[in-house]
Amino acid sequence: MLRPQGHPLIAAAIDLVMAPMDRLRPRVVQHARGRTLEIGAGTGLNFAYYADDVELVAIEPDPHMLRRARARAERLGRAVELVQTGAEALPFEDDSFDTVVATWVFCTIPDAAGAAAEVARVLKPGGVLLFVEHVHSDHAPARAVQHAINPAWKQMAGGCQLVREPVALLEEAGLEIRDLRPWGGERWTVFPMLRGDAHKAP
Repeated sequence: MLRPQGHPLIAAAIDLVMAPMDRLRPRVVQHARGRTLEIGAGTGLNFAYYADDVELVAIEPDPHMLRRARARAERLGRAVELVQTGAEALPFEDDSFDTVVATWVFCTIPDAAGAAAEVARVLKPGGVLLFVEHVHSDHAPARAVQHAINPAWKQMAGGCQLVREPVALLEEAGLEIRDLRPWGGERWTVFPMLRGDAHKAP
């Protein structure tokens, strides 16, 4: 979720910071099927929610996060192929995953459009991206607040941005958005979130 250099203190604190989102994780992750790629796996907070028969590959650019993710996978007895890399240039073949999972990731990836294109590339025809992201608000006053605090927020939150439009990026990458719904409040809030599915044409 962070830029490659990361920081050990942020890696140590991220589980606590992300705790309010924990109840949403299983609602997203439980739908993963087959060979699955998780992008921006962080410290592995999603690992506990995958079905046992999922063949899981996870990427994370931050070495401090990745070390914690590896330890979590070992504690859970969860087989995970962990790769230190960003999502902008995935080291996988075309059409190689049934499912991709992204939870609060596209806000932070430096080249989010490039990452969306890479997700579309590695998904098999008929494959699906399961995602939940915080997004740009629909409400003008809230958008103004987002833009005002975004520079400081980006510095404090390891590159995370409040003004991204991940749904538009996924559509531009050629994926079809389905089952899109707000979570934790409508889009007029300062921190609106959307979860949904993005499908690659069969």
